[in-house]
Amino acid sequence: MAKWGEGDPRWIVEERADATNVNNWHWTERDATNWSSDKLKSLLLGLSVEDEEGTCEVTEVSKLEGEASINNRKGKLIFFYEWNLKATWTGKSKTGVKYKGSIEVPNLSDENDMEDLDISVSLNKDEPDTPLVNLMKTQGAEKVREALGSYVGFLKTEFTQGMILPTANGVAKPQSASQSKAKLDKTQVSSGSCTAAPVNTGVKIPTCKFTIKDTFLTSPAELYRVFLNQEMVQAFTRSPATVDGERGGKFRLLEGNVFGEFTELVPDEKIVMKWRFNNWPCEHYATITLMFVDRSSETELKVECRGVPNSEEEQTKGGWKRYYFEAIKQTFGYGARLF
Repeated sequence: MAKWGEGDPRWIVEERADATNVNNWHWTERDATNWSSDKLKSLLLGLSVEDEEGTCEVTEVSKLEGEASINNRKGKLIFFYEWNLKATWTGKSKTGVKYKGSIEVPNLSDENDMEDLDISVSLNKDEPDTPLVNLMKTQGAEKVREALGSYVGFLKTEFTQGMILPTANGVAKPQSASQSKAKLDKTQVSSGSCTAAPVNTGVKIPTCKFTIKDTFLTSPAELYRVFLNQEMVQAFTRSPATVDGERGGKFRLLEGNVFGEFTELVPDEKIVMKWRFNNWPCEHYATITLMFVDRSSETELKVECRGVPNSEEEQTKGGWKRYYFEAIKQTFGYGARLF
């Protein structure tokens, strides 16, 4: 073995302050399983299709078994992923009759192209026959295929940030276009949603805390209910949402971009939640506390945010004001001045 500072240059680490994988020579591996689980759920939940017979929507991912990882060897990224997933879809006919069924994908893997995926759509037992099954088997299955293709695209763009480090000459060896495009011919990924997202590398994330306030022309009880009732959340976000308004209940809204869990509920007074935006570092949640204060003819809402990544402070403030405060007022007529 070469001594420090001499011998084979591939082993010399003093040129980098962090002494990490100089020239991308050594084999490194990053576990993408947790990130992938969150990403797959966010892409699938809320998917919907509609025709003259009615509408169908993916409302739950009931099984997500598998793993994913990325290896870097000599500057080349090698992707491994294998998933077996099952989701629930619900349908509603034009006459108001509701149906429920399942979607199964047993072979989402780096060994299979998107067009080779087995996407099985079925109607639950004891449910009456409905044309909505055919809607899900055609348009619904294709949307699921596109979402899974997007997951692979995000895995190869978002999650790989920082895996190929600068070499001793200061230039990273780029991945060829053919490599980055492999098995993604059918994948359509919006450039606006492909922003680079930091990932869970075990490094402490600099965070901040802040408080924002607003007043609403309604009672604390009514405003409290807005955050916990799924139909009301869907109304003010104008998109499908999943909300389990109990302690320990999960929520997912704004097309899967915001999700978390309710950790404390004091009826009509306080809501505490683990809350995160989809592009935050993997597994990192802020703690959001909502305090509802009765001001006679109106309610003051105090939102305390702790653990928000420093780089996301302004975006988070703006998001709460626009997608929560303003949207709630416009939807339910609770308009009042903004602090």
